This record gives sequence, structure tokens and C-alpha cells, in this order.
Amino acid sequence: MFKRKIYSKMLEWKNVSDGDTALLVEGARRIGKSTIVEEFAKNEYDSYIMIDFSKAAPEIVHLFDDVSDLNYLFLQLQLRYRVTLHERRSLIIFDEVQLCPPARQAIKHLVADHRYDYVETGSLISINKNVKDILIPSEEETLQMYPMDYEEFLWAIGDNTTFSIMRELYESGKPVGNEVHRQLMRTFRLYMAVGGMPQAVTAFNETNNFEQVDRVKRRILDLYYRDLEKVDERIQLLFEAIPAELNRNASRYQVSSVLPNARADKVLDPIKELKDSKCALVAYHANDPNAGLANNKDLERFKLFLADTGLFVTLAFKDKDFTENIIYEKMLSDKLSANLGYLYENVVAQMLAANGHELYYYTFPQEVGHRSYEIDFLLAEKNKIISLEVKSGNYTTHKSIDAFTEKYSSRVLKRYLLHCKDFKKEGDLICLPIYFAPFL
Repeated sequence: MFKRKIYSKMLEWKNVSDGDTALLVEGARRIGKSTIVEEFAKNEYDSYIMIDFSKAAPEIVHLFDDVSDLNYLFLQLQLRYRVTLHERRSLIIFDEVQLCPPARQAIKHLVADHRYDYVETGSLISINKNVKDILIPSEEETLQMYPMDYEEFLWAIGDNTTFSIMRELYESGKPVGNEVHRQLMRTFRLYMAVGGMPQAVTAFNETNNFEQVDRVKRRILDLYYRDLEKVDERIQLLFEAIPAELNRNASRYQVSSVLPNARADKVLDPIKELKDSKCALVAYHANDPNAGLANNKDLERFKLFLADTGLFVTLAFKDKDFTENIIYEKMLSDKLSANLGYLYENVVAQMLAANGHELYYYTFPQEVGHRSYEIDFLLAEKNKIISLEVKSGNYTTHKSIDAFTEKYSSRVLKRYLLHCKDFKKEGDLICLPIYFAPFL
């Protein structure tokens, strides 16, 4: 059982809500939702019933077709699960609730009854076909869950000190020193290679073998393919092409290169569904980079990232047998070629999303030639913006962020270059080691 930060948020919900709302834990499959929810139930309640709708018997599912008699419903659940429920001291879990829409709709009446607490977990839960025939309960509070962030990964591999030291180093605003920097980069590259999927981390801890880790990640990706294809085959194709599209280094995801003759404006629904699935992250182009980024996003210009960089690594080389794949060796020895820099861009996207940031980027034409400047990520703070540029390898140039600052000097609060080198400042440009991204 891995320590997860969402546990404290769930505990806060329990104490503050006191049964007035149900909690919906939303996220991609295989990130540990069911595990942490059941652990929460064991620790915080006298008893619990966990209904897994992916394997629940038909007679359990049909109990939610008619919830006019809650006494009967609760009696049946206790009999079938052989669990005694205690008023205000028991939890009922609807696991994979998107597979039983009537159960989700029943939350309104169950919460109003106030006898027990309710937690739902769901994947692909916002897909229209799963909710189109039901009344979405307003009595839900939602928590977004992601793969393990960097600190959670360190906890999982038994390292309870590095992250707090990193925070102190970050707050000091000083270089960390060559030897410490090399150690921190080595550990961070390990996180990029393994990723934050609990099954992959377990495989790493138990075997210390990247072939076994990669095998686990391939199974997860196959599961995602099947899930997405059930919804819309186009979504599965768009997902699978994410590494290739980032490798193009284009100013947007080129939909027509994946779906022949398709345009971005024709796949707005599939992109939204892909985002809702939590398997992928969407960064939208901000047409007017200002504090109100959400008001200026261009739905037809976007980039896609995987929600887990460990899965990204495997997906990028999924067409090769593991024995032919030297990506892990290159990552850990810091010998990634320049054209693999998109791995760093993906991990920054993952860390920003885990911190609650919506993802936006910005491009604008250079004065000479046909190329464009690009700011990898924009964050809003107060009434200004923070610009982020991600560099891999030994890159030290930062023409895009310099040009952006000159163009929008009155709007920029801070600007950061995230790179693989030690901390330094160049005027008002703060050059941060990429492992400091969790603190932004």
C-alpha cells in the first residue's frame, strides 16, 4: 500500500461534509483509486461495503433500478456482502460507478437519507454515453486523482528525505552544487523511466528490472487502448500518436497526420473525451496570453501529453521489443539524444497538472523567416502570467522566452527556464533544474 496525498483530502471531505455530499474520486484506470479508497474505508469507518461494478452480480446492479425503498436496498447489500452497516459510521463505495449510471443517479437520494457516507470512483466517467440518460447528482464533490507525483514516487521507493531537501534547496535560491545536482537528476530520471503507475512502481521495487516494469506498462497501455476504442476509435488513434506528434516539434497537434482528411475543428468532442478520460493531458493555445488564460484558449490548437511520463516512455518505443530498446539505459545515464527532449516536456506537463494547473502554451511568429517562437507553458498568478520554457540536454539558449518577455513585458510576473543543469539566474530569468518543477 503506497502513501498517497489524496488520502488527506478525502479525510478533509469526511470531516467537513459530514455526510452532506458524496465524494467522487475521478481519474484514469490503474492509478490506484480503488486501493486508496478502500484503505480510507478500513481506517476511517467502523465498516464498509465496496461494490465493484466491473464485476458486480446482476442482482446487485438491478438493486439501483428502483431506490424508492432504501431500507430494502441497505438490507440487501448487508446480506449479500455480509457486512453490518452502522448509521453515520459506515461507508458505501461505488467502484467504477460509470458502469452503473443508475447507482450514480441514486446518490441524490442516498445522501439525503444521511445514514451512511458514499465514495464513488470512476474512469472515463464524463463520457457522454455513460451519463446521457441520468440526472447527474449535485450532491457530489469531485477529487481529481493522478498517477504518483514525484514526491509520492520517492515515498514508494523508500526515500523520505530527498523531496524535503529539494524544497529547502529550491527556497534557498542558490545553486545546489555539481555532485548533489547529479544525484538529484539521476533520481528524477528514474521517476521519468518508471513513472507513477502503482503497478509499475511495485514491479520496480520487487524486481529492480526495467524489462518487468516495461511489461507492466505495456499491459496498462493495452487496457487504455481497449477502453478508448470502445468509446471512439479516433480517440485511441489520437492517444497512440502523442509521442510521434510531440516529436514533430510542431506548434500544434497535427490531427490530419493521424486521422486522414480530418481537421482539428472536427475532433473537438474526441479531444474532450480524451481529456476527460484522464489518460492524457491537453495543453491549449492561449491566443491572448493574459491572466485570464481560460478565456483565450483556442480549442482547435492544442498539444497532447500522456498523464504519466513512464507510460509515455513505453508508448514512444512500443513498436520495438524491449531487448532492442535502450531508452532506459540512455535515460539513467543522461545520454538522451536531443530529439528525445519531449520526454522532459511531458514530465513538466504531468507535474503542473498534478499541482492543479490547467495547461496552456503560446506561439508567435519570428520577425525573420517562417519559424515561430514558442512558450511551452503559461501559468496565471494574480493578474499576471508566468512563462515556462523547457530545455533538455545541454541547451542554454532561450530566444523564445526572451522574445516573449520583450513583447509582453507588462504582463509577465516571472519567467523560468527549466533545464537539466544547476540553478542560476540570468537577470530576471530564473533557470531551474527540472526536478524543481513540482514547486511551481
